[in-house]
Amino acid sequence: MAAHGGVETCFISAACNRSPFSLSWGRNGLILYGSGNLVAVYQPKSGSVLETLSQHTAKVTCVRWIPKGNGEPSDEFVVGSADKSASLWRRKDSKFEVVSVLRGHSAAVTITEAMYVPTSNKDEFWTLLVTSSVDSTVRIWERRQGNEVTCQQTVCCGNSFALDLALSTLPTTSVPILACGWDDDRIHLWVRQGEAFREVATLKGHEDWVRGVEFTANDEGDLLLASCGQDCFIRVWKITLQHGEEQVTEDEIKVKEKSFSIQHGDKSQSYAVVLEAVLAGHENWIYGVHWQPAVFNDGSRHQPLSLLSASMDKTMILWKPDPTSGIWLDQDRVGEVGGNTLGFLGCQFSPDGQSIIAHGFQGALHLWHHADLTQQASWEPGVTVGGHFDGVEDIAWDPAGGEFLLSVSLDRTTRLFAPWRREGLKPHWYELGRPQIHGYAINCLAMVSRYQFVSGGDEKVLRVFDAPKNFLQNLKNVARVDISKDMVERVSNVPEGASVPALGLSNKALYEGELSVAEDADREIPSSFSEQYPQMYYKPSELHRPPTEEHLLQNTLWPETQKLYGHGYELFCVACNRQGTLVASACKASKSEHAAILLWDTSSWRQVGHLENHSLTVTQLRFSHSGDMLLSVSRDRTWALFRRKPAEQADGEDSFVRIAYTDKKTSVHTRIIWGCSWSHDDNYFVTASRDKKVVVWGRRPDHSPAEGCLGEFCARSTTLDVGEAATAVDFAPVLTGSKRYCLAIGKESGTVVLYCWSPAGGKEDWTLQTTIDRSNLGHCLAVRRLAWRPTTGNTESEERNKYLQLASCGDDFTVRIFNISVDIVT
Repeated sequence: MAAHGGVETCFISAACNRSPFSLSWGRNGLILYGSGNLVAVYQPKSGSVLETLSQHTAKVTCVRWIPKGNGEPSDEFVVGSADKSASLWRRKDSKFEVVSVLRGHSAAVTITEAMYVPTSNKDEFWTLLVTSSVDSTVRIWERRQGNEVTCQQTVCCGNSFALDLALSTLPTTSVPILACGWDDDRIHLWVRQGEAFREVATLKGHEDWVRGVEFTANDEGDLLLASCGQDCFIRVWKITLQHGEEQVTEDEIKVKEKSFSIQHGDKSQSYAVVLEAVLAGHENWIYGVHWQPAVFNDGSRHQPLSLLSASMDKTMILWKPDPTSGIWLDQDRVGEVGGNTLGFLGCQFSPDGQSIIAHGFQGALHLWHHADLTQQASWEPGVTVGGHFDGVEDIAWDPAGGEFLLSVSLDRTTRLFAPWRREGLKPHWYELGRPQIHGYAINCLAMVSRYQFVSGGDEKVLRVFDAPKNFLQNLKNVARVDISKDMVERVSNVPEGASVPALGLSNKALYEGELSVAEDADREIPSSFSEQYPQMYYKPSELHRPPTEEHLLQNTLWPETQKLYGHGYELFCVACNRQGTLVASACKASKSEHAAILLWDTSSWRQVGHLENHSLTVTQLRFSHSGDMLLSVSRDRTWALFRRKPAEQADGEDSFVRIAYTDKKTSVHTRIIWGCSWSHDDNYFVTASRDKKVVVWGRRPDHSPAEGCLGEFCARSTTLDVGEAATAVDFAPVLTGSKRYCLAIGKESGTVVLYCWSPAGGKEDWTLQTTIDRSNLGHCLAVRRLAWRPTTGNTESEERNKYLQLASCGDDFTVRIFNISVDIVT
């Protein structure tokens, strides 16, 4: 894991971008994939994202390792982005650095390809890079000496644009050849002659856009080109050196064999392009083809004739030629069944060919390992990292001990992350459940208890979810959480799981007696319409390792137990007190009548309060740890503090009363207040605003109430200017050694800073402890929420006294957990 200045990354959750070429598996064993504006470095052996690399300001569209001709581990890769640029990176001593940035396109760069071209001196080579863009141009770049990359040629595609690029060298030469799959249903072959590339052949055959092309050289020295397209077919072409005095014309001839000539040194050489095979097996668009990497042994190279393809029909097919007839056949087929997802956008072989990976339309990675069983070989699903494929809006720890973390996102899902604990191995965090898959973007989340949460999205309804039995059992098996006490306390009538009916938005609870309906639904003569079209896709299964994407989609939903109506617009924030008895919520508002805070009793789920103060959207709500006070901050640049009435004064609907608030005169903040938090002892609270200011508030030192809206409260700190908009803040759950408070502050750029604040006062009451920014471990876009892990369950037992853990989420699609050294805090 990456570390910087006493802070190390414990976990990074990141989904793969929705682009066919956004994932690459290098010979060094590392997988690179685009995630939002970042490049994630994923190590399949450990099963975790090691770090994220930030350079681009828009979505990463393409990532490709540059292979070395001798089979050595790759150490350079090229990245394309929607910010109209590409970048060349180098890995040195486990650190990544940008070598060069390629600028010149006038629109998003969609494809990048690169190769090392050998020279007459075997020990020397130069780097050839090709980029394609939606500006209908292909640019060819060179790096001869040093790190300077220059554009040598720009090819205009007219009204078309390239959908994929592939580079190689012609047989028996070091002359580069470029294959371009275009949206004109053809493959264009370009060969470097002199200082520029010229088109030498056009390959027809596909009946729709050519989505993927890739070269490899077989053991006979011929060049093989695999191509796939939206016509659901794969074509394998062979490029061979022609011998003899055969006359070759450059005119296009409509025969199966195409010929072209090149000038190599002082002689002319002719090549023939022949269609070797047409592979049919997929039922939907094919987005990617990938040859199995060559095997190098004692200086010799062997190319296994094995081709992998990925399609939108949710399958990957492994193609191999029959040893006797030479006919290409589908040897193995893997994929996912069911679910509500589209298919695969790309695929890759592992360096040794024993594993294959695909990435899907919703950002999930699908990994299979080759397993030799007693009778025959097969492919077994592997454990992979996962994450949200849109901005993450809110996170919440398990309140009973921080055993797991929940997050909600604009991708319309709620995801649950927990550590996979195994004997003798270091725990690694994975997605263990997907309690909610919704039809609206989800904006806010609050844990009521360990096994119950409330979420709100772009709708007027709050939804309450309870954990099913199957989740409890799997949490025990995978995360080694003791659930014996929880099983006794929970009533016996707990559902086994949940399923979403067709055209429904609510997770319907499924009990053990109902599961037999789904199992018996394959009878020859269904007895009812519901049996003919069963809607229960859920199948209970006992897990002992993190689930696959297919399992997450169908078998980890939590039953929805309540809907809470009362708000007039989309939900924006929700909070629950530590005792789990009261939930507060607020919605988007442009008038004071809609900006009211509603209170809900969790025992009956009835509305028990209606608090008015703000005139615009309430952006965050926080209960004090004692549950006696409720703090709200708003888009109207003010905060308000409500206190619970004594039991003898409470009269049902008005159990809380406002005791302090700011107005235009008393508010320190001049822009929207994004975040707030209580100190662990409830003596102070903090507000963070878009005006770059962070302020700690508390009771007046003399405890005497003052006239005006602030009551007995006032600003207890100097105003901290963090340099840019502050979007999130949270107090650490412990005091530092010098009786100071530690705060984590998230910024609009993605930076997280840790400050210590001293209540003693004075002009130097703020001390910067450390900075986590995009250059080391941090986010690259705005941080939306920060949450310290409850200390009762903080990290593994042997490290309990070494670290505090801080979770963060942001607009860059990632959820992160940082290990913060206690030395920094104290």
